[in-house]
Amino acid sequence: MQRSYIVKVVLVLILLIVAGYSLYPTFQLSGLNRKETEFIDKIDSLTRLNKIEIDESLTAGDLEARIRKAASGDSLNDALASAAELLDLSAKIEKIEKRAIKRGLDLQGGTYLVYEADLPQLLRNVAKNKDDRLEDIISATKNTVEQGGDDFFSVLEENFKSRNIEMNRYFGRKGQTNQDIIQELKDESQDAVNRTLEVLRNRIDQFGVSEPSITKQGANRIVIELAGVTSIQRAKNVISSTAQLEFKLVQKSDIIWSILDDIDRVMRVKQKGDALADSTVTQSQADTAQFASGETAKDEEVSLDDLFGEQTEEVEQDTTILVDQNTFSDKPFTALLRQIPGAGYIAVPLQNVRAVQRIINLPEVQAVVPSDVQFHFGTEATVYGEDRFERLYLTKKEPELLGETLSDASVQISGGTQSLRAGAPYVSMELNNEGAKIFSKVTGNNIDRQLAIVLDGKVASAPVIQTKITAGSAMIEGTFTMEEAQDLALILRAGALPAPLYSITENTVGPSLGRDSIKRGANSAVIGLALVILFMIIYYKAAGIVADFALILNIIFIFAVMAGFHSTLTLPGIAGIILTVGMAVDANVLIYERIREELKSGKTIRAAIDAGYGRAFTTILDANITTLITAVVLYSFGTGPIKGFALTLSIGIIASMFTAIVVTRLIFDIITSRYAIKKLSI
Repeated sequence: MQRSYIVKVVLVLILLIVAGYSLYPTFQLSGLNRKETEFIDKIDSLTRLNKIEIDESLTAGDLEARIRKAASGDSLNDALASAAELLDLSAKIEKIEKRAIKRGLDLQGGTYLVYEADLPQLLRNVAKNKDDRLEDIISATKNTVEQGGDDFFSVLEENFKSRNIEMNRYFGRKGQTNQDIIQELKDESQDAVNRTLEVLRNRIDQFGVSEPSITKQGANRIVIELAGVTSIQRAKNVISSTAQLEFKLVQKSDIIWSILDDIDRVMRVKQKGDALADSTVTQSQADTAQFASGETAKDEEVSLDDLFGEQTEEVEQDTTILVDQNTFSDKPFTALLRQIPGAGYIAVPLQNVRAVQRIINLPEVQAVVPSDVQFHFGTEATVYGEDRFERLYLTKKEPELLGETLSDASVQISGGTQSLRAGAPYVSMELNNEGAKIFSKVTGNNIDRQLAIVLDGKVASAPVIQTKITAGSAMIEGTFTMEEAQDLALILRAGALPAPLYSITENTVGPSLGRDSIKRGANSAVIGLALVILFMIIYYKAAGIVADFALILNIIFIFAVMAGFHSTLTLPGIAGIILTVGMAVDANVLIYERIREELKSGKTIRAAIDAGYGRAFTTILDANITTLITAVVLYSFGTGPIKGFALTLSIGIIASMFTAIVVTRLIFDIITSRYAIKKLSI
């Protein structure tokens, strides 16, 4: 055998060994997944549990607790033993998955989400002035775009023109034209969407999803595919949470009572239908003292009409509210609230929450509430006795500190405090140097005051400042589960979204659909491959077997490259492999037809083979390069399924060039050099 043949044989063998090493975890994973399913089915048969979902949040303690509730006796012992083996197996699978071929959303199930950047809210955030006219323009623009699908900024510019208002009153700089401001707003929105993409990638990476697909669609939409994630609500909470973190001082009690009294005055006038300016009713000291002391209210249900003094236009699920009959006539707003002794916040019975929100947003109420304060509800309901309440705080409007100064957030376990039981999780936050300096100053100047930690407009906790804090650390307490605390810490670490998002499409693809897709795709690939192999053997005889060997080698190399680069296999990717099967033998067809022509012209077998490969090479190269360029363009500009198709097609083209030209030529060269064949079976 010539030395050049030996080099080529060694090269092919090395590539086969590398391919086998690359593909081994994928084959190993397939077997482990079957074992995992068997363990889950066994636990299901021994208990009343229904298909345990194995994910990173499932701990041994959680699984054991579920099994103990659902089984007893011998079944309990068998189920617990199976659970221990299941968790060990799951940990092994998690390690191997990192080296195996990833399966896409359409093959293993998961969550498909489409979000759109909230451009109206983005405009409100960047506006230098805010008033009713701006809100009217933004609302009109939003309605027009939703109805007609027109460009948002074109409609916005037209609405400013139709009202004869210069845009530089609200955006940009004085003297700027509307066209320049529109371009700046477009640039701002695109920058916000691009930064939102990066924040989402950071969040999802920390969420632990393997090979997520996060792509921009159009100007303002973001498409997210999370393969293997079936908990759609948890994914949505992590993705869509704005995570705007603020530290705000809670107002002093005398200011709170004064503002509540002003709101009561407005509501008294609204009930009677009089002009606000004619009202001279003053605060009842006895009523205020009763509310502040937390004295038990005498609850009574009344209708919304009694509160607002008019027939409500809104269709309410519950048109009654719970009021303190002792104070309702003189203090209609305060009668909706309750004071829990030592709580540090105003309590709103759940039945009254919508009414309280509506009152706070009334224009007449906004007119008497100082512009430097703001109402915030708590993030979760509170239980006091047998009743459930929402927390209501009145804080300074301007935050003392923003979440931008946050350097880290992690979950800690409480050792047991006045506010947290031992073992309860909470979120610990660390501030950067600048944040630590500001935090030290704020806490030093406001000892014995509450500092509200406001997340996305709701108060997560409002601890009392007991001493100056110089370490630059804070904590968010609450009745968190470990999973909720981990998600909150994750969101805070990844940062706030530059532009709010709202959901356009959400869909969960079940794993049963994934298995069906895999089965159909695999069947189609096997049938196509079998037909091609059969055709090549029938039409080209022994030479067809050589081409078939190269074809199988080509498929092995495709999967090996995908496994080596941790690529994701999708259903369109399987279609790309099937197309590659046809293209792979196409090169051999061109070569074999040329060899046949050379043999008919009277050339020897060796000369015919040399001429066949030499003259067909240019045609094969041109055809494959043009297809490869198309695949690269599809991958560069396509999204989702198109990328999967283009990826496998690109790998397949390169692999088929190697196997069809190098491998088959090597086989023919070895045969003709070692054996004196007189007739080529082709």
